[in-house]
Amino acid sequence: MYDIETRHRVLALVAEGRSLNSISGLTGISRATIRDWHVCVEPIQRKAECFRCTTSTALRRPAYTYLLGLYLGDGCLSAQPRGVFALRIACADSWPGLIESCEAAIRAIHPDNAVCRVRRAGCTMVTSTSKHWPCLFPQHAPGKKHERRIVLEPWQQEIVDAHPWEFIRGLIHSDGCRITNWTTRIVGGEPKRYEYPRYFFTNKSDDIRALFSDTLDKVGVEWKVTRRGKDPYNVSVARRASVALMDLHVGPKY
Repeated sequence: MYDIETRHRVLALVAEGRSLNSISGLTGISRATIRDWHVCVEPIQRKAECFRCTTSTALRRPAYTYLLGLYLGDGCLSAQPRGVFALRIACADSWPGLIESCEAAIRAIHPDNAVCRVRRAGCTMVTSTSKHWPCLFPQHAPGKKHERRIVLEPWQQEIVDAHPWEFIRGLIHSDGCRITNWTTRIVGGEPKRYEYPRYFFTNKSDDIRALFSDTLDKVGVEWKVTRRGKDPYNVSVARRASVALMDLHVGPKY
């Protein structure tokens, strides 16, 4: 196990433009290890328990339901050396509160594991490594989510049913938004502008959109499908009472 000072010194050499071969020869640290430190420089905590494998009551935490929504929208798992997986959630830099909420949810689920932020163009990848992420996100598989079947396991559906608003909030924070629409009407012979808020959830996966709309049904939110061209990629919530419910439990990104 390399200490954190060694890790930072090695990454400083990478930042200077040196090749991984030359750094490996100089330090005796393998290239694969150096590449891993690009993903997360903090040491991986391997003793952290997986609440799914240990059947802990922590499984019912709202944090998991929220993180599940984020994962289905903008998350992925990537295999790393030695059977470890990196969970990466892409969070737009426009919403710093989303980045904070994502990191907090990961820490609530794996409190002993490191969480790091990797900057990309226009977004931050909130990243954490564990051997157990596939246990918690069995939807992981090769290929794009919208090109394969996405179904919740019974234990996941049970958690979503217990915390539906956290699931909705995670999906909205990943692939949704709250906007202000406007229209004009003729009143007294003059056009008058009206503004009203609405929520959109946009995802190419029929299955993920169905998970979102089915959960809306359970909490009494009315919705409809709007199309992008010929594709029914959008779920819209526009009725006043339903928007009020969404505002109460979800609200705009921040």
